[in-house]
Amino acid sequence: MRGYLDDPEETALTLRRGWLYTGDLAVMSADGFFEIVDRKKDMIISGGLNVFPSIVEETLLRHPSIEACAVVGRPDRKYGELVCAFVVPVAGASMNVKDVREFCQDELCSYKIPKEVRLVEELPETFLGKVRRVELRKAA
Repeated sequence: MRGYLDDPEETALTLRRGWLYTGDLAVMSADGFFEIVDRKKDMIISGGLNVFPSIVEETLLRHPSIEACAVVGRPDRKYGELVCAFVVPVAGASMNVKDVREFCQDELCSYKIPKEVRLVEELPETFLGKVRRVELRKAA
């Protein structure tokens, strides 16, 4: 890759000293294998602690009444960012915000539990089916 078309600033951030900085975040297992866990720009920093949205989303998707979800950081004066979840309930399911938060209490440590849960009919997506997190951050 030589760079982004008509975007020299993004090119300078991505291509540095001969390296391509993808923005992917990974963890290494005890066996030395790497797993991509999220994107750096999507990571939420709440009270100085890192929250990977993908971890919270994986947890939420284990709830039997949740069809889809997306997690973003919402600006907060005290903590920097708070975890905000946009949740699409399964059609016909009876669900409320309290149900979602209670489910997370058994699965996640306290700083990863969404402080705000918004029940929505659908998530904004690109034509490729990826969630438009930028739109969700604006809504949060």
